[in-house]
Amino acid sequence: MRSKLLFLFVLSLLTSIVQAQTFTNPILAGGYPDPSVCYVDGTFYMANSSFEYFPGLPIHKSKDLVNWDLIGHGLNREEQVNGAINLLDVQANGGIYAPSFRYFDGTFYLVTTNVYKDPETKKTGATSFILTAENPEGPWSNPHLIEGAPGIDPDIFFDDDGTVWYIGMHEPKNKAFDGEHEIWIQELDVNNFSLKGERHFLWRGACGGVWAEGPHIYKKDNNYYLMIAEGGTSYNHAVMVAKSDRIQGPYTANKRNPILSARQLSYDNWINSTGHGDLIELADGRWYVVLLGIRGDLNRRSNMGRETHIAPVIWEREPYDTKYLWPVIAPETGKIERLNPQIFSTVTSQKSTSFKDDFDKKALDLQWTFVRVPMSRMYELNNEQNEMRLYAHPNIISPRKRAHFMGIKQTESDFEFSARMRFSPKKNNVDVGLVLFQKDNNYIQYTIRKQQEKYVLQVSMKLPNELVVRQEQIKNYTGTITLSVSSKENQYHYHYSIDNSEAILFASTEAHHLLSKGFTGAHLGVYATSNGQTTTDYVDIEWVNYQANKRDLNK
Repeated sequence: MRSKLLFLFVLSLLTSIVQAQTFTNPILAGGYPDPSVCYVDGTFYMANSSFEYFPGLPIHKSKDLVNWDLIGHGLNREEQVNGAINLLDVQANGGIYAPSFRYFDGTFYLVTTNVYKDPETKKTGATSFILTAENPEGPWSNPHLIEGAPGIDPDIFFDDDGTVWYIGMHEPKNKAFDGEHEIWIQELDVNNFSLKGERHFLWRGACGGVWAEGPHIYKKDNNYYLMIAEGGTSYNHAVMVAKSDRIQGPYTANKRNPILSARQLSYDNWINSTGHGDLIELADGRWYVVLLGIRGDLNRRSNMGRETHIAPVIWEREPYDTKYLWPVIAPETGKIERLNPQIFSTVTSQKSTSFKDDFDKKALDLQWTFVRVPMSRMYELNNEQNEMRLYAHPNIISPRKRAHFMGIKQTESDFEFSARMRFSPKKNNVDVGLVLFQKDNNYIQYTIRKQQEKYVLQVSMKLPNELVVRQEQIKNYTGTITLSVSSKENQYHYHYSIDNSEAILFASTEAHHLLSKGFTGAHLGVYATSNGQTTTDYVDIEWVNYQANKRDLNK
């Protein structure tokens, strides 16, 4: 018995040592696609696309490239997004596309695109713009629109001679096939944010050239490297690179393209769709790349969708033409690994992605996001009671509409999400509770409703047609209820508790309903609707708790 206990102790100790020396991908769990990173005075900063969500363009900082803290958003004021940049009634998968995050001479720059489909003309337009700030936490400027800049996913590059370049993509007039794109470059006047001079066409990609996008330019040893995404943001997604001794080109493609992809791996690899990378050089001369990927937790997808991962990079000369130096991503394995050695020896652990809010702060926690810009008088924070009041609104969750739903990003397939709330409405048919949200027509509601002086609990799914899983009157309801959803072994379990009594299982569903099929990942949140009627009813939420549970790497 003593030897068995000693063995278990040694095993636990060795496990702790290994965990301290390693970290797991993704480094930004949850729907954080299209990462762009910069390094300033010993700190790394990263921005991600945000699509129809508000606040938009989340910004994180880190000292070690593994543990990241959310510090703000580039778009966090309605005045920034209620004009030419529209996040009021933007379509799903529209909104803010991939940014480029750069720093030069005391100023931070975010350059990105708003994609908006006009609901009347049905035409989709892309408006590129630049935000600036002296501090990455903000405040960020109002958008500076870039006239005459077609395409999405722009980049900005500050050359050594002081010239500033804008790099974009577009669909060429003489395209050879649908989906063929071309990378272009033009000088940018940063005093008035306008393009000037001649436009140069650089590259149409390496391996078929379909969906060449997400350009980033880097300078190393007086040579320019153009790195792009190609193949579309799914299983054929890839990172390609080309090189030139002049920024205007011509560019020579790396013969070993793609320099990273999962297209050569089984669809059942733990991660797929890797691509859209951004390089970063460390102070000690090492290089890394951040990029997106999709975990294959269930049916080769996950609820979280596209997340941010990291891999090491080395620079290597071609053996038969020594003048060419190329980046090599993940040089030992050629793929994104789940378990990795720590990047800095001083790091001893990786942060949890769990979240709890007792609403004890004067402002709403930065983790909360909204589908489109929230309407006025949606919520109030009560710092005396440490709770949040969420008002019911006539709108329900539906395409291009704003509803009284707010959520946090789901960061793991396995989780426990719960909220304790007080609800005593004056009107019937007011729903409040939890929503597991993937898209306007793909979500699960777990709500309580007053109905003919009785209180009814319901689990329903929008898939996109509505399906009621279970609806039943709750007995002994006194005005306070805790609703919880747990995900384990690809099943959702819905529990409730009255006045802190023992939790009761109400319903169960399969977890695959919320697998990400678009550009964004799932959000778990709270919701209040009066289902079309005018009301002053509300729900007081005492706390929200989200416990993320990482899956066993050995399974």
